[in-house]
Order: sequence, then structure tokens, then C-alpha cells
Amino acid sequence: MAIIHLLDDDVAVTKACAFLLESLGYDVRCWNEGAVFLSQAELYQTGVLLLDMRMPVMDGQGVHEDMLRRGSTLAVVFLTGHGDVPMAVEQMKRGAVDFLQKPVAAKPLQIALEHALLVSAQEFDRQKIVTCYQQLTPKERELAGLVANGLFNREIADSMNIAVRTVEVHRARVMEKMQAGSLAELVNRLQQVRE
Repeated sequence: MAIIHLLDDDVAVTKACAFLLESLGYDVRCWNEGAVFLSQAELYQTGVLLLDMRMPVMDGQGVHEDMLRRGSTLAVVFLTGHGDVPMAVEQMKRGAVDFLQKPVAAKPLQIALEHALLVSAQEFDRQKIVTCYQQLTPKERELAGLVANGLFNREIADSMNIAVRTVEVHRARVMEKMQAGSLAELVNRLQQVRE
């Protein structure tokens, strides 16, 4: 189950928000310091970080920057009482899924979280595919590219100057490593790696 992480230095706000989200059926984890969240939370999963902008020591922008640098698959939704339009636009450009003002009603919050969970799930799936792709050897990557471009085994063999049987062996390994059950699935996965 996906987790909603709440990061806000105001403990009362965090508790109230956690109570609301748990009543809506979400699995919630509360954090009060950015550095603690970054060192202890699982950043590579499907989930959402509901993030306050203004906090002492490490503010929301700093936390978001660190998550981007690490390639976290958690989606970020800012929830702040101190936001303005330029700040919201900047964070959205940097990959935040939404930017909400405190206090926020339950319905808009739930809509933002559901959208963010979809974004996170897509990114988590894409990261898994990238990890599979990174396991391919350079020759397998070359072959995968030729397969994705629609070449037949004979054309691939001629292009790579290898035997057709060798192409078949490499192609089977590529399919296995990329966890693709069909040519269409392989092409789709390779496109996601290139995005």
C-alpha cells in the first residue's frame, strides 16, 4: 500500500492532518524535520510527500531539491500557509505535483493526493524499467535498439555482424532482462527508458 508522508515542523498540524488522512483510508507517516525524513524514509516507493514550505534548518524547497537529486519516486505535494504564486510556479516547474494553501479542505487534498499517487506509481514503474535496462550489456542494448526500430533478426545480424542464432540468443536475454512478455511490451519499456 502506498504511504503518505507528512513533513511539517508544526506537530499539531501534522497530527490533525494525519487524523484526517487516516480517516480517508490512507497509510500515513509523520515527520517534523527534513533531514530526519531524508535519512529515514523510504524514498524509492509509490507514495506522496505532503510537504510544508517553511521549516527551520531545512525548508521544504531544500527537501524537494534533495529528493530530486536522489531520484526519489515519491511525488511531492506542497501544503503551506506561506506560499505565493511565484513560489508555487517554481516548485511545479521543478516537479512538484501540486501546491496547496493551508488550511485545505478534505476534498481538494484528496484529489491532489490521488493524482500524486498516480504520478508516483508511474515514476516507480519507470525506475524499475530503467534498472532492468541498466543490466543489459552494451551489445544487448544495441540489439534492443535495433529490435525496437523494427528490424528482423537477419537485418540485425547483418547490422551487428553476428550470426542469426547469436541474435536469437541475445534477443531472448534482452526480453528476459527487460521482463517483457512480447515485442510490443519490450518496445514500450525501451521508450520509457528514453523519456
